[in-house]
Amino acid sequence: MFEPAITGSGVFTPEQSISNDELVVAFNAYADRWNAEHADAIAAGEAQPMAHSSSEFIVAASGIESRYVLDKSGLLDPEVMHPWLPERPDDAPGVMAEMGVDACRKALDMAGVDAADVDLVICAASNHERAYPAIAIEIQQLLGTGGFAFDMNVACSSATFGIQAAADMVRSGSIKRALVVNPEICSAHLEWRDRDCHFIFGDVATAVLIERVDLAKGAHFAIKSTRCATQFSNNIRNNNGFLRRTREGQMEDRRDMQFMQNGRKVFKEVLPLVSRHIAEHMEEEGVAADDLKRLWLHQANKTMNDYIGKKVLGRAPEEGEQPNILQDYANTSSAGSIIAFAQYSDDMEPGDTGLICSFGAGYSVGSVILQKVAAA
Repeated sequence: MFEPAITGSGVFTPEQSISNDELVVAFNAYADRWNAEHADAIAAGEAQPMAHSSSEFIVAASGIESRYVLDKSGLLDPEVMHPWLPERPDDAPGVMAEMGVDACRKALDMAGVDAADVDLVICAASNHERAYPAIAIEIQQLLGTGGFAFDMNVACSSATFGIQAAADMVRSGSIKRALVVNPEICSAHLEWRDRDCHFIFGDVATAVLIERVDLAKGAHFAIKSTRCATQFSNNIRNNNGFLRRTREGQMEDRRDMQFMQNGRKVFKEVLPLVSRHIAEHMEEEGVAADDLKRLWLHQANKTMNDYIGKKVLGRAPEEGEQPNILQDYANTSSAGSIIAFAQYSDDMEPGDTGLICSFGAGYSVGSVILQKVAAA
């Protein structure tokens, strides 16, 4: 048996960003247009007017202040309200693969590892731009890694589930190194015309390199333990898929083909599920709250993270103990906890313990206990 470790991490951040103020201007213009088009129905009491959004509402509801996106022109056009991502020919790199390769190369550079020495690529994300061939295999080909590759989708928990799968293979000796990459084009499966969620998501790609501890060339994070759990729920759902064409009259753009959630039920059900999962994982591994230097949580909502941090630590987290990045990136699905890890781990000392946790649709929750190790 071999001990696995995270030896490198990388983040691809799109060049374009959208502030709350920009987003609100576009949404309110759309709302005004919709209200004008449905004025008769509204006057007759057959429809409710669409309410305006505001930057204050967005921050209070989520803690989000801005988000990075691949294309802002379509999102800020009240007559479009979705990103413009032109179709690419089959012999050109896919968008997700291109993003993922950038993040992977940064992780490889950090670890000082050549792509040819990687045995496995897992592309773990909440949505994939095609069913097949696997995005992971395309990334494998573009990077020039060896071995094999496959896609994985556990929604917002995809990164931690991917880390467990890769770590288990490293631990067993079946592989020496793996890249777990999370390209998330969340702007393409968000309904930007829905006031309740139009501000939630952004685009990004993250990657971590996992390899045997004895192969690590510098300081790294030993993966001491991983835990994953699932519990079925329809409270976060996306009904898009190839079966649409098999059902009469269902090829039109339906609301349920985009991201949907029952926010109140998600808060009520997910918070205790995640808090209990982390607490039990720590107890099983003999990690006390005072032993935990850092919590890198899924970046969906500041209120949720503050609640979980307080439950896990038994007190309100102090400055730096539970870093948030969603104010800048918004919710980036599976990538959020990895952005937090990549940006807030350099200051940790050898022997310090941290925990990555992601959670979301499924329901699903995954946690990874790490310990900082100095360079040999």
